[in-house]
Amino acid sequence: MPRAVFDYIDGGADRELTLLENCLAYDDYEFMPRCAVAFDGYDLRTTVLGMPLSMPIILGPVGSSRLFFPRGEEVAARAASEAGTAYVLSTLSGCRMEDVRSSSRGPCWYQLYLIGGHDCARVAIARARAAGYSALVVTIDTPVSGLRERDLRNGMKELLTFSPWKMLPYVAQFMTRPGWLIGFLRDGGLMKFPNVLLPGEVPMPYADVGTALEQSVVTWADLKWIKDAWGGPIIVKGVHIADDARRAIDCGADALVVSNHGGRQLDGVPATLRALPEIVEAVAGRIEILLDGGIRRGADVAKALCLGARAVLVGRAYAYGLGAGGGKGVTQAIEILRGDLLRTIKLLGCPSTAALDRTFLQARR
Repeated sequence: MPRAVFDYIDGGADRELTLLENCLAYDDYEFMPRCAVAFDGYDLRTTVLGMPLSMPIILGPVGSSRLFFPRGEEVAARAASEAGTAYVLSTLSGCRMEDVRSSSRGPCWYQLYLIGGHDCARVAIARARAAGYSALVVTIDTPVSGLRERDLRNGMKELLTFSPWKMLPYVAQFMTRPGWLIGFLRDGGLMKFPNVLLPGEVPMPYADVGTALEQSVVTWADLKWIKDAWGGPIIVKGVHIADDARRAIDCGADALVVSNHGGRQLDGVPATLRALPEIVEAVAGRIEILLDGGIRRGADVAKALCLGARAVLVGRAYAYGLGAGGGKGVTQAIEILRGDLLRTIKLLGCPSTAALDRTFLQARR
């Protein structure tokens, strides 16, 4: 991929401290295995909101996946389905939600931003319900887009101006990736956002998303009308602290995601794994807790489950695979995580991911 596209996946906000800490936090804990035990089989299966999954690993929302590989969202949803798990489609995707849903035989969730205003969001909610999405993921940590300095260095804003003089310093990175460029042009070139229909049913152009987000802040008061309009399970994504977890429950959330947006929003917030225990205590089993951020190995998944997460969402972990090899790359990424997780619970002397708990961990001294 061109540097600008790779860094869009790989980068974080500001100094990228939270991006790094999301990964390093898993080193805070050591495993405590039970040895000299054996079981007839080992089970990775779980359920989230009553939906059966083959493993507690869900493909989280990654915007603009169509930049990484032609029809990227459809490709990733199909790979998730074949793996027996769920896929979460971002509002800021390059593929129509109906096409993504039809590419998958498994559960798909729709991640909602209020871009375009409430009327636009209501249209998207109705489309998602009609298409067969089984849960709505409401992201609450994006009152404005974070400062992603790699995007500035790579000229992402200038590349969207279509001004030859402004684009000129940055085009070489695309010309030196002819395979990607050919696929990109065959797929239609610079995408629009077909799930954000502006007045006149015009898809929102690929423009300054930060400005659009700033004009569409989600508040707790919005959750009521969103839940009424949706009529199904609501997952609140972007919870960092116990007070917000309790507030999400009060507003009718059916589950929440402990998330700092992969370190792409406010830099310097705690790693999600470090925030998880406080939120688990505050929720006290009333709703299911998911987690994203820093998942790179199956052992990371196991540690999150030990600390109280029902399942994890992965983003970069499969986006790298999508950019490298399309559907085969996503499948390979999923299978790496699945194999790692299975091996981890076997070495822990644990028969299933459902049986993982705090007794399998200790804080590193």
